[in-house]
Amino acid sequence: MSEEKDKNKNNKPGNTGPNNNKPFKFNMGWMYGLIILMLMGVFFTNTNSGSNKELGWTEFKKYAEENSFSKMAVNLSERKVVATIKPELVPAILGATTDTFAIKNPFKKSGEATVTVIIPSVDKFTDYYNNLVVSKEIDATISYNEGNSLLWTIVIQVLPIVIIVFIWIYLFRRMSGGGSGGPFGVGKTKAQLYDKSSTQSKKVTFKDVAGLSEAKQEVEEIVDFLKNPAKYTDLGAKIPKGALLVGPPGTGKTLLAKAVAGEADVPFFSLSGSDFVEMFVGVGASRVRDLFRQAKEKAPCIVFIDEIDAVGRARGRNPSMGANDERENTLNQLLTEMDGFGSNSGVIILAATNRVDILDKALLRAGRFDRQINVDLPELNDRKEIFLVHLRDIKIDESVDTEFMARQTPGFSGADIANVCNEAALIAARNGKEFVQKDDFMNAVDRIVGGLEKKSKVTTVEERRTIAIHEGGHATLSWMLEYANPLVKVTIVPRGKALGAAWYMPEERQITTYQQLQDEMCATLGGRAAEELVLGRISTGAYNDLERVTKQAYAMVVYYGMSNLLPNLNYYDASGQDWGFTKPYSDETATLIDSEVKRIINEQYARARAILTECSVQHLALAELLLEKEVIYADDLEKIFGKRKWLSRSQEILAQQGLTDQEETAVEKTVDSEKEK
Repeated sequence: MSEEKDKNKNNKPGNTGPNNNKPFKFNMGWMYGLIILMLMGVFFTNTNSGSNKELGWTEFKKYAEENSFSKMAVNLSERKVVATIKPELVPAILGATTDTFAIKNPFKKSGEATVTVIIPSVDKFTDYYNNLVVSKEIDATISYNEGNSLLWTIVIQVLPIVIIVFIWIYLFRRMSGGGSGGPFGVGKTKAQLYDKSSTQSKKVTFKDVAGLSEAKQEVEEIVDFLKNPAKYTDLGAKIPKGALLVGPPGTGKTLLAKAVAGEADVPFFSLSGSDFVEMFVGVGASRVRDLFRQAKEKAPCIVFIDEIDAVGRARGRNPSMGANDERENTLNQLLTEMDGFGSNSGVIILAATNRVDILDKALLRAGRFDRQINVDLPELNDRKEIFLVHLRDIKIDESVDTEFMARQTPGFSGADIANVCNEAALIAARNGKEFVQKDDFMNAVDRIVGGLEKKSKVTTVEERRTIAIHEGGHATLSWMLEYANPLVKVTIVPRGKALGAAWYMPEERQITTYQQLQDEMCATLGGRAAEELVLGRISTGAYNDLERVTKQAYAMVVYYGMSNLLPNLNYYDASGQDWGFTKPYSDETATLIDSEVKRIINEQYARARAILTECSVQHLALAELLLEKEVIYADDLEKIFGKRKWLSRSQEILAQQGLTDQEETAVEKTVDSEKEK
């Protein structure tokens, strides 16, 4: 017991015991430091830092007798004299070529000009100097020094060679040595390993993953297999080798993998598909080999590859455009490694992508990624659970209703809901509140969907009236049409790039009928129709509406087969291969598609005009209320229009499907005549 206590004591984070002593690792930073120190030593120990010239003994005596030197330094060990030339005599002694020494050698210190001479002996030179002082009256001073030792000379001359040899040996071993897979270890895997000994700042478990009940059940089975393998293998069952998490961005694929890492008591390798990609040839394949080598050593374990489409794209998709051979080599190695271990070896591969349509077929076959786990956008109940998870750390009051907020955020992913909660907290803090309230969450949704509110944007009176009539047209039609989305709020306050906006509470459907699509298109065209009816002119404010309507009508004809002239036809390739550079239909069919799209849009536009003509009084009252309040809600519309009901007269006017152009023109004339009356 005492030994175990001592061991635990040594393993404490703040302990500096033997278990915490990390071995010294040599890296390239130390190498660069040694080179810099060596260069600095050579630089600062260079005594001949200025111009220098070697002279013979006879020539030296000539200059010495002419009193050309200011001082002389005698090196006793080397029998050498270094004499400093007087500045005014430097050109005469060193010559014109040395005058540009500072220019030719800009990195050397600007020192004194000197000459060097080898003397017969120190005693003879001393006698010679004494005679010159007496006979020639020279004023040069003399000094004696021992000079550099032999050991120091050897070190200065040999050390640079030793360092260079050491660097080459080190680089050669790193480039060729065992298991590194490339120069400077670039072929090693970049996967992060999480196990029992690793410390994570915040451990994620399945309790932190709201919704996704089916997906959690799939991955929980994988975790249970790793914990209790005998439960499955005794019955002869084989756990899938790989599971692919598929879904739109922000739905929680990576969070689900983090929860697996938090729940499993086995090592967990985590990396991204782009970590395999490198500029060096063969590095990706080397990293794949190193990853699976480490995984087999740590088995049982889990390997998670995020955004696997970065390396798993289908091979040879566009051969005419050329192919990335390095990426394909990496994919080939990944395919080989996934088939290279037994089914019960305990290594399971998890991967995530939102582009499953572009993955290689060999990657999705049985024996590799056996399962595809769909992680779709959360539905109403799932959004309620996600709100509850993200509201744990937020101070809210009684006005916050998670069910209401879940209904207000259709189509939001888990990441979007997390952003809504954080944005609501920021808005509440900005306004100095102690709690986050319902209005803060609604403003956060408006901020994320519509953009930043721009009350300071300058608009003229005429522009404000046009915007009010436009948004009032949308609100009127959404209130009067049976299948249109119920209105929540209308505003003429600019947000983002929009000058006004209307918020709806769309019904969550699994399928959409032809009548529902018609009502949605009609409500979308209400803004343009209102401008034309009330103001007698149209503006560019319907740009986004027309874009949405055109795409929707095109999808009805080309994808859904909802056309009288082209029924039950679909020109969409769900395999993701597309149709290349050719269309799957003839030019005559393309002309027919264009005409059908125009017919559908014109029908709904005429229908919108008819409804707005009948409700012109309420529509104008709504526009005036918008100009007064700038923001109105469903309660205000109920006061103007009464309880929500559906107009039968407009349906009778345009009851027949497939109106011809003549019939459509007749309907428009009827509406105009009624307006004049």
